[in-house]
Amino acid sequence: MTPLKLGIPKGSLEEATIRLFAQAGWCITPHSRNYYPDIDDPSIRCALVRAQEMARYVERGTLDLGLTGLDWILETEADVAEVCTLTYSKASNGPSRWVLVVPEHSPIERVEDLAGRKIATELVGFTRRYLAERGIEAEVEFSWGATEAKAVEGLVDAVVEITETGSTIRAHGLRIVADLLLTDTRLIANHAAMADPERRARIEQIALMLQAALAARHKVALKCNVPADKLDAVVALLPSLHAPTVSHLYDRRWLAVETIVDAGRVRELIPQLCAAGAEGILEYELRKMV
Repeated sequence: MTPLKLGIPKGSLEEATIRLFAQAGWCITPHSRNYYPDIDDPSIRCALVRAQEMARYVERGTLDLGLTGLDWILETEADVAEVCTLTYSKASNGPSRWVLVVPEHSPIERVEDLAGRKIATELVGFTRRYLAERGIEAEVEFSWGATEAKAVEGLVDAVVEITETGSTIRAHGLRIVADLLLTDTRLIANHAAMADPERRARIEQIALMLQAALAARHKVALKCNVPADKLDAVVALLPSLHAPTVSHLYDRRWLAVETIVDAGRVRELIPQLCAAGAEGILEYELRKMV
């Protein structure tokens, strides 16, 4: 079988994507002097491609599959198959937002106030369509970078910029007027590759393992020992996909209880388990969860 041609997003998502593949079971090793990282799977060949261009390369078949943001799929209007959503980013496991930003004291209070104004953004096509759909006529120009600075310096009336938390925007004395698009990472594939049963199966395997790795990031496993007469009280505290796993220890008066919980609940849950009679509580990270 000809190796699958996989596009890894170069730039802000590159490191996070390589970490995700490592957790999913593939070791990708980039090289400083070329755009073709090594991968420990002879059935896959990797190429580093900017997220902004990924969808077009996948659409043309230059790549069989790749990872890019929903924003760049919409921007390029590329005809690709969206295999799955992978919600992660360079700084978090959450989606990012494209927002309309203006200087703090700007008179612009809503999207409609953009009529007749000048806007800078990297997301030119999407922004123009967004405004046209609402009957708003404004000048939208492409920004080659430092987009927020153009609003700070008064070069434009507003910018459309991507953010995860909004903290950098606020630090620059700017104000978010509206959210235009919520975006996350998508695994996309060429339609011809998806039409081939063998290649489709390979793509779906990659999708499954990446999703399993992401799902595990939000969960941890808890295991504890519980006296038999305290079992009901402890189990009542434990969420699970179905029910906690319970098994007898060598001393039949004690049982081992194991379950999967949201990572954010652990700090509250462990004291409650102790109070209910659980002992020997262990928490451990998960690598994958299907």
